Amino acid sequence: MSHSTSPEESSGSPLSGGEGGRGGEVTRLRDILQLRFTDLFSSLPAHTLEPISPASPWKRLLKVLGYAGLRLVGNVFQKVRNPEQLGGKVWLYVVSQNNYDALHFLREALPDAVLVAGQSKQIGRYNGQVNRLSLRRKLLYYGQLPGVYRALRRTEGKRAWRFFDLIFNAIGYYEVYRRDLRHYRPRAVVFANDHNDDARALLLACRAEGVPTAYVQHASVSTSFPPLGFDLSLLEGQDALDKYRQCGPVTGQVQLVGMPKADAFLARRNTAPAVRRVALACNTLDDTAAIAATVAYLLTEFPDLTFTLRPHPGDTRDFSFLATRHPALRFSDARQESVFEFLLGHDALIAADTSTHLEATLLNLASVYFRFGTHGIADDYYGYVAQGLIERADSLPELGAWLRRMQLAKPLDLYQRAAYYNATLGTPDESHSQQRAARLLQEWLAEVAPAARG
Repeated sequence: MSHSTSPEESSGSPLSGGEGGRGGEVTRLRDILQLRFTDLFSSLPAHTLEPISPASPWKRLLKVLGYAGLRLVGNVFQKVRNPEQLGGKVWLYVVSQNNYDALHFLREALPDAVLVAGQSKQIGRYNGQVNRLSLRRKLLYYGQLPGVYRALRRTEGKRAWRFFDLIFNAIGYYEVYRRDLRHYRPRAVVFANDHNDDARALLLACRAEGVPTAYVQHASVSTSFPPLGFDLSLLEGQDALDKYRQCGPVTGQVQLVGMPKADAFLARRNTAPAVRRVALACNTLDDTAAIAATVAYLLTEFPDLTFTLRPHPGDTRDFSFLATRHPALRFSDARQESVFEFLLGHDALIAADTSTHLEATLLNLASVYFRFGTHGIADDYYGYVAQGLIERADSLPELGAWLRRMQLAKPLDLYQRAAYYNATLGTPDESHSQQRAARLLQEWLAEVAPAARG
């Protein structure tokens, strides 16, 4: 079952790893910060942008000073001691808890694989289970800042000032990671993220140092992502490939492998003929007041149903006030419970723009797109409604009507809608995506980076 790219997709690369002086520095920073300079990012709701890049220039300055003092200077005085050797290994590079969940199966499948993250990167409950790349020298490269900022001001306009703090944070990653690559000489680097600044910096550094790169998709993708530029990309399904083709030239080999992280759960699909337990998933895009209003409506209208709220692991808002108002409301801690474990305890999902809809459908939950408030992000961001994966409700009464229908009868074949997103669904490889991904990676490694003998 091969899904390699066509020849025209695998010719050339949009990534440049050369030095190129000041012009090269600016080009690299624009690439590393690609997503930050898009209309999509600028249109994020204020409450979503605030913890990433505060609206107030003074708060941005304080954030920069805090980053410089706590992270940059702190890293200088904190020596990295890793439990595993990194030299000559296959690096599984993670930037979040979700990335770890997507790649950790390769730790067992590839004997020389090690999990790696940046020195101070927060990986949730897995913080102590990853090796760290030293960023102690990152401070040495901030002499680039004045010239890089002026150049970005010319190309990006006011957004360079609005996201000055993100420019500051991104400086030095590329240079430090090139040094790390020269020191350790990994066989290859496997990514689960293609758009965070540190991940993109390492990708560019790998290209400059000739280190092979692979990518394992960890969640649904968007047409606002950077062009796909890895030597090997293992995507979940045709949806991801179609979207990446809209992002720009697709380079390297591409294989469709299904969703490895779902393997252990697909055999436990929901077979309930009616909805009794309802999951509500929210993230930082969703408005707090709208979430509260939805919860109040649902618990009033459906007293016989069980509702569980699950904020995104990166959502730092305090929702304890909802527990006070609604003692019957349950909560799931995304930092402690995986999304599949959470979904297995429910019959339906209500959420807005989140890839949890896909995971829910794979488990045969009834899933509905419902926006918690209005914001500038494109409606139906992942296209799940447009593709017929899930239904939608545009008001609380519509949401109530949908849920009443599901109370009476929930279809038992909903999971079949996900075939466009999961290439192994309904094939002999269903529930075996991990083995398929590992096999393809092993074959690719044997060709591009044979293991050292003796």
